[in-house]
Amino acid sequence: MAIKISNRARAIKPSATLSMATKAREMRGRGIDVINFGVGEPDFNTPEYIKESAKKAIDENFTHYTAAAGILELRQTIAEKLEKDNNLKVDPQNILVSPGAKASIVNVLMAVCDPRDEVLIPSPFWVSYTAQVEMVDARPILLPTSETNNFKITAEQLDEALKSLCNPKALILNSPGNPTGTVYNESELKEIGEVCLKHNILIISDEIYEKLIYDGEKHISIASLDEKIAEITVVINGVSKAYAMTGWRLGYAAGPAEIIKRAARIQGHTTSCVNSITQKAVVTALSKDDGSVEKMRREFEKRRNFLVNELNQINNIHCNMPKGAFYAMPNVSYYIRNNGKGITNSIELCEYLLENYHIAVVPGAAFGVDDYVRFSYANSLQNIKEGLARFKKGLLESI
Repeated sequence: MAIKISNRARAIKPSATLSMATKAREMRGRGIDVINFGVGEPDFNTPEYIKESAKKAIDENFTHYTAAAGILELRQTIAEKLEKDNNLKVDPQNILVSPGAKASIVNVLMAVCDPRDEVLIPSPFWVSYTAQVEMVDARPILLPTSETNNFKITAEQLDEALKSLCNPKALILNSPGNPTGTVYNESELKEIGEVCLKHNILIISDEIYEKLIYDGEKHISIASLDEKIAEITVVINGVSKAYAMTGWRLGYAAGPAEIIKRAARIQGHTTSCVNSITQKAVVTALSKDDGSVEKMRREFEKRRNFLVNELNQINNIHCNMPKGAFYAMPNVSYYIRNNGKGITNSIELCEYLLENYHIAVVPGAAFGVDDYVRFSYANSLQNIKEGLARFKKGLLESI
């Protein structure tokens, strides 16, 4: 007799980004030359100075359990980083180190959400946000945005949405954002923060892409704008994107003492501590600088400029210029509605492009917007050029 799977587990859909990457890998395994624009992972290696620090930790046998919240040395280093980079004063005791920023978000959601609580999420959204909210039996409430407004919510929009809800608990804000590369400015953040104060909801500010920002724009942490806003904000960050450390798995949450304390207890009963070697390596990553991060940022900006300019040269395609992260989201609605291949949505369009032109991009439907696809330009310029040629050919031959 089969055991019934929980409603929670059945409601969770697989990650579309990982699914596309899996299909691309399978095709590559069969000898097919697939260019993959799907995975949000830097194509650079972890900087040498960080790797050397990890080797030293192994040689010194730093290989045992640590405190569940993270070693004090690392939490002090994160506190120093937050003050230097983000103008935030956070006690190390109010910082929780977790196995990836995903785990940081889930820990915080588990600490604050009860069943049927409502968590607001701007759309397009990173694919895991809605699943994470559903995993804690809360309800994701999507706030639609438009490319005409650079995919940003407004304070007025947020205020109106909150007035209509029964159990609003939190807003997840991602700047710089995945999948759009959206960056909120200081005045926009201040207005959003004031609305959250008015309605007494938590801000979960995902800032994982903070060092990957372009055109002279500046990353601003919403928690830095006002002491009262800081009191209702948990900042989420980590080292995966900026330091090319995706496989090392370390993220962190910094915020109000009671929330962090409860989130740490939850982590203590789930994953315990982060890998001890990774923690030592991240102390080095955050406290030293050999120029690697800025070198990667400049290369991403170069690729972004080429990719977006070329996308906008394709007939009936429009793509906003992203200000951060390493993603671009062209509007492909014309080709979804005007083709001779029976394509009716972004998922079918991406499958068509992968199967026939061997290019993997992620359907906008995964992010809540079916008229778009997402490119990751964490890819070599050579691959971007070839991938764009295949993308253009596939679109034009679909008509």
